[in-house]
Amino acid sequence: MMYPAGPGSGDSPEGFPEQPRLQPQIGNRTTQTLDAFFTCRKNVLLAKSSSPQVEGDFAMAPRGPDQEECEGLLQQWREEGSSQVLSTASEGPLIDKGLAQSSLALLMDNPGEENAASEDKWSSRQLSDLRAAENLDEPFPEMLGEEPLLEVEGVEGPMWAAIPMQSDPQYADCAVLPVGAVAPEQWEEDPAVLAWSIAPEPVPQEEAPIWPFEGLGQLQPPPMEIPYHEILWREWEDFSTQPDAQGLKAGDGPQFQFTLMSYNILAQDLMQQSSELYLHCHPDILNWSYRFVNLMQEFQHWDPDILCLQEVQEDHYWEQLEPSLRMMGFTCFYKRRTGCKTDGCAVCYKPTRFRLLCASPVEYFRPGLELLNRDNVGLVLLLQPLIPEGLGQVSVAPLCVANTHILYNPRRGDVKLAQMAILLAEVDKVARLSDGSHCPIILCGDLNSVPDSPLYNFIRDGELQYHGMPAWKVSGQEDFSHQLYQRKLQAPLWPSSLGITDCCQYVTSCHPKRSERRKYGRDFLLRFRFCSIACQRPVGLVLMEGVTDTKPERPAGWAESVLEEDTSELEPAFSRTVGTIQHCLHLTSVYTHFLPQRGRPEVTTMPLGLGMTVDYIFFSAESYENGNRTDHRLYRDGTLKLLGRLSLLSEEILWAANGLPNPFCSSDHLCLLASFGMEVTAP
Repeated sequence: MMYPAGPGSGDSPEGFPEQPRLQPQIGNRTTQTLDAFFTCRKNVLLAKSSSPQVEGDFAMAPRGPDQEECEGLLQQWREEGSSQVLSTASEGPLIDKGLAQSSLALLMDNPGEENAASEDKWSSRQLSDLRAAENLDEPFPEMLGEEPLLEVEGVEGPMWAAIPMQSDPQYADCAVLPVGAVAPEQWEEDPAVLAWSIAPEPVPQEEAPIWPFEGLGQLQPPPMEIPYHEILWREWEDFSTQPDAQGLKAGDGPQFQFTLMSYNILAQDLMQQSSELYLHCHPDILNWSYRFVNLMQEFQHWDPDILCLQEVQEDHYWEQLEPSLRMMGFTCFYKRRTGCKTDGCAVCYKPTRFRLLCASPVEYFRPGLELLNRDNVGLVLLLQPLIPEGLGQVSVAPLCVANTHILYNPRRGDVKLAQMAILLAEVDKVARLSDGSHCPIILCGDLNSVPDSPLYNFIRDGELQYHGMPAWKVSGQEDFSHQLYQRKLQAPLWPSSLGITDCCQYVTSCHPKRSERRKYGRDFLLRFRFCSIACQRPVGLVLMEGVTDTKPERPAGWAESVLEEDTSELEPAFSRTVGTIQHCLHLTSVYTHFLPQRGRPEVTTMPLGLGMTVDYIFFSAESYENGNRTDHRLYRDGTLKLLGRLSLLSEEILWAANGLPNPFCSSDHLCLLASFGMEVTAP
């Protein structure tokens, strides 16, 4: 396609002035025009190519329009424009493309002839094109057949368009303005503006455009920032309106209500030791200073009355966590793991809601016992709820709270069961009342066992037959059935020297102490004076005259032997069941471990991208049997009532948030939160 020649073009066959004639005729205004054109053209080329060589060439180019550069850019623009126009001639009207080409030729003309009429500078075909453009419905045509260029990877800031200034009727001056800086009315009124437009009308977001650039194939738009607060949104499930076994709702009587949170906050030392588990995370979100602020904001947001934490690093606890939690109104207890470990468990409560009765740290390590040579620990607190004075003379039972972090090793289910037996024995001792019953109990923590595993069922059902069971099967974390050698559990699981029965109770709890001591009278003791043993000369006795040379003579009437009463304490003896362990705490889980609305299991952690549940909150609530159906939401009198819980998430949702940790959740576990109610009774 031949571009029409403008005034002063001479004999140039292509419609552009020859280079030797062009240089002396270009004034300041025309130079500015070329600057604007070359700037626009460079931006387009940069957008169409991600080659570092192209970017480097433009970066090294001088600010002003070099002669050879100008000629090369103009020639490239002409060739691309003509080829695209010819190739698309049958697809629709090319009014705007022709305007763009003729407008460029006009701008290259000599601007000195200011008195010449505008129509003299345009051919008849151009004038008809201009008149036709005034009636166009689309104010933003595409230029040179290129696709819209909205955003380009690697090019910061908005796309720029060369906009002719309206003050000059010949459009000899040009400015570079951001797209959007010109009013829409101005775009519609002036066809020359349409012809100079490089950035056309933006495509609506719902179309999700794919940008075809020459030589780059298909480029997807950059992903938007992940809305973590929307993806990880967790609903509060309210159970306060559900009836109990007697048909009463939770709010029908006076109750002491409180909330409890259990949270594995991921110790920084452990995270650095297992850095391969967190390669999917940006290093900044793994920094402790970032994670600490996120964790504290999470505590403040949910504001629990009791806070049970696992994997609490000791130096972080004493330097940051404990002072910050104390400022939030908590009283904290901490137990570091035994040995050289740097993390442990913490239980914090608000003294405005509870009064401490006792605190018992639990160590599972037993020297010389191979079954219990691990360094895991637990904490058991007995708290007395504080009743407001306005309720009068009422009372509420104490609350036993246990927090622990059980061994992770999925192959050592025998160790897990022994550790849980020690914790249950401690809970049994702390929560036992004078009449032999137990006060309400909450047991929570990271148990490193999945739902419906033998360990989980043992806690919930109160009984487990373990004899001959493969050790890896106890927690259900991994399947090692394909391995030739498998450790199997043998009865008894732990020796009697541990002092814990198969009912997970301390031996002293099973055998009460004697009420009084033995008392011996003088006459009884004198009976041993002339017994047969007392009348025998000891071997090696030194012979002393008048002292040891005579044998004591037994008076008449003294018996040769005395029937001695059993003065020793009976050794505590307890029977051991064969391959079965039990407990009588009547615990059930706060969570059901399944999301019915999504048809997916609940997830509390995602190691290596695999979602599973290993964190729990168990509470004492005996199930009410209704025929052949057992509903764990119906409770007996005097037990804890579950009023609500914070819903968990599914594996798919956590995948959408790039797993755990992420910028929104700073641990590799989700927190568990539940609300409970305790009966308030008159004395």
